[in-house]
Amino acid sequence: MSPAERSQWIEQGAEMPLAMQCELASVPRSWIYRRLEAAARQQCLDEEDLQLRGLIDEEYTNRPFYGSRRMVVFLRGRGHCVNRKRVQRLMREMGLAGMAPGPATSKPNPEHKVYPYLLRGVAVTRPNQVWSTDITYIRLARGFAYLVAIIDWYSRKVLSWRISNSMDASFCVDCLEDALRHHGTPEVFNSDQGSQFTSKAFTDVLKREAVSISMDGRGRALDNIFVELLWRNVKYEDVYLKGYANMAELTLGLTQYFAFYNAERPHQALGYQTPASVYSAGVGGGALIVDRFGDSDEEQKKSNAGQRRAAEEMDTA
Repeated sequence: MSPAERSQWIEQGAEMPLAMQCELASVPRSWIYRRLEAAARQQCLDEEDLQLRGLIDEEYTNRPFYGSRRMVVFLRGRGHCVNRKRVQRLMREMGLAGMAPGPATSKPNPEHKVYPYLLRGVAVTRPNQVWSTDITYIRLARGFAYLVAIIDWYSRKVLSWRISNSMDASFCVDCLEDALRHHGTPEVFNSDQGSQFTSKAFTDVLKREAVSISMDGRGRALDNIFVELLWRNVKYEDVYLKGYANMAELTLGLTQYFAFYNAERPHQALGYQTPASVYSAGVGGGALIVDRFGDSDEEQKKSNAGQRRAAEEMDTA
């Protein structure tokens, strides 16, 4: 057996001193000390990364238009000596990218088909006319998770949600299948251009149900505003307050929160009705996303009410 293999016998914190363990295993003490120092340095880096992730998550929730450059300025203002490369890595691992257009923002898989945005200037007047989805990062006491949810635009009701410790497409597909199974079929399904939603596994489910597929335009923050508002509510009304330690606690907590959100929490944009009651009755909801750049003057006038509603909802939700 090689010295490297015997070195695995050495345990820090054992009753026998490290020097004696090394002598009995015929392993140089310098090997063990270097290994322990490297492990301690890595632990410090991991703990600092976890702290930085928490700060990035909270700031991004407030300002989703922040890219890595602004986030570096924010973190340095909080006393952290970080460079842009490190912040880019952390944001990439968290699945975050500034909403403003520019290089190196979140890119779809080049092998996946991207669909046009179908909802600009469209008035949403009934439940199940438009569903929408997105993924957000959820920080835990030790680690992190990703949350995907599907929301009905008319009522703002959360139709289905799932959590995962990775950003693969499978938990998004499972969330979609659950929503279809329990709530029927929407006319239009909207998402961003993330690889989970452009994947064949995800879009094939929508095609199977003859659902029109819509995807946000690059750099258009309002195209999926209702899910962005949901994330802000989830984090400030539940996740940041509770400080979940692990996936089991998070699952239980979100189950309780989404039940509250749908059935008990009054929503100002719904006339202080709940999403569940508006979804069930088909009265009191609605949505309209305005194209501030491409609409004609007449179209802009017709959509002013919807624009005011979206802006007010963003400020007061």
